[in-house]
Amino acid sequence: MIRRIHDLHAVFTSEELDRLHQRMAESGVRNRSSFIRKMALDGYIVKLDLDEISEMIRLLRISSNNLNQIAKKANATGSIYGADIAALQARQDEIWEITKEILAKLSTIQ
Repeated sequence: MIRRIHDLHAVFTSEELDRLHQRMAESGVRNRSSFIRKMALDGYIVKLDLDEISEMIRLLRISSNNLNQIAKKANATGSIYGADIAALQARQDEIWEITKEILAKLSTIQ
């Protein structure tokens, strides 16, 4: 853990403090000291909407489970159905589409 030993004091107007709290709420940061330190050192805080990434992770889990089931079936019986492979390919295509959307959105961040 980082031990911070230097104290820095800043004075704000009521309007500035309100704006500071508003920006903290927008960024999702609750700790005022952390927010001010981050803004002072880096000048910005990036808050990403991770809904699409959560969906991609969900699809990856489903796809991994399907792949494991197909592998177990292939090992047990020595054969697999074309429909199982097609379903897995469709799921992978879905994941790739979401990944492309996420990358496109990330590329617009400045």
